[in-house]
Amino acid sequence: MNTLGRLPWRRLLVRGPSMAPTLRDGDVVLLRAGKQPWPGAVVMVRWASRPEQLSVKRAVRHEGAGWHVLGDNDLGSTDSRELGPAEVLGVVGWRLWPNPVRVR
Repeated sequence: MNTLGRLPWRRLLVRGPSMAPTLRDGDVVLLRAGKQPWPGAVVMVRWASRPEQLSVKRAVRHEGAGWHVLGDNDLGSTDSRELGPAEVLGVVGWRLWPNPVRVR
């Protein structure tokens, strides 16, 4: 977690269609860094095979090497089906813009 800094809350800009319709390209969300995920939570992850890439996905289940995560948009998501388990860096709690709402 130290790569995200010391403060636990982060604003993120969502890029791409992988979480539609829950989140869309251009949405701004609030992430709680270091929060433990649960199945069904929307999370920010890092892939071992792509350490420079951060992604927002939905946690499905914990596996020994990390979390199996999927995008809500099956046709527009690169996720654990291709990249394997991911390291969860935090949990997305709110969409801040547009139309603030709790993310579920």
